[in-house]
Amino acid sequence: MQIKLNKPLIFIDIEATGLSIGSDRIVEISMLKLMPDNSTETLTDRINPEIPIPEKVSQIHGIYDKDVADCQTFKQMAPVLLKFIANSDLAGYNSNKYDIPLLAEEFLRAEVDFDLEGRKLLDVQNIFHFMEPRNLSAAYKFYCNKPLEHAHSAEADVLATFEVFKAQLDKYEGVELEDEKGRRYQPVVNDIAKLSELSMRTKNVDLAGRIIYNEKGQEVFSFGKHKDKPVVEVFTKEPSYYSWMMNGDFPLYTKRVITKIRLKMR
Repeated sequence: MQIKLNKPLIFIDIEATGLSIGSDRIVEISMLKLMPDNSTETLTDRINPEIPIPEKVSQIHGIYDKDVADCQTFKQMAPVLLKFIANSDLAGYNSNKYDIPLLAEEFLRAEVDFDLEGRKLLDVQNIFHFMEPRNLSAAYKFYCNKPLEHAHSAEADVLATFEVFKAQLDKYEGVELEDEKGRRYQPVVNDIAKLSELSMRTKNVDLAGRIIYNEKGQEVFSFGKHKDKPVVEVFTKEPSYYSWMMNGDFPLYTKRVITKIRLKMR
């Protein structure tokens, strides 16, 4: 299908030192520019992030410190990237939440005036989720091949969830995937402990995910001005932050967690 465009549309994908928009850095960027006549042009480059790439992150995208040691920094590459982007609209997969904000952050850090005003932002993931809902009714239809009757009544929903779970075990029994090192493994097995680990997208300390474990196993904040900072470090340097949270509109379980952390500091 010929894609209708009034100006170029650039698809962006970024590999970085981590997932934090504010503190992580780009190590590789690839951009595919789709022109109004539907011809394409690509630009792909690795970038020296000027900070270490965590080993765990390198194992995911395969880019290590030595691979980017002699590459240009983002500030050095910024003029080329900005020229390639020009006045194009921007697209990607989960790009509205990650790639584009991180790219904008890098431009601003390099003192380049990068403005999103007037650009259209297209996120392929959002289109996917909109057209293929990921709710219980959709899961029931997909796994059990029948419509969910009386959705949103507690009993119907819990029975449907149980049926979906059993169907998942049947559907994925023996199904293998390949990890980033090329090793084959079976992610869905009849083992509650392993399924629980698979179900955890982030390693939460509290139920609301306000406090999570980082790669070093430290309890860190996942929000606000102290995002990614160890809770112990923040409470040591800024004791009033604990009081602010305890008096704030945070879940009781979160308050219980930070209280336990604070008591361990004594």
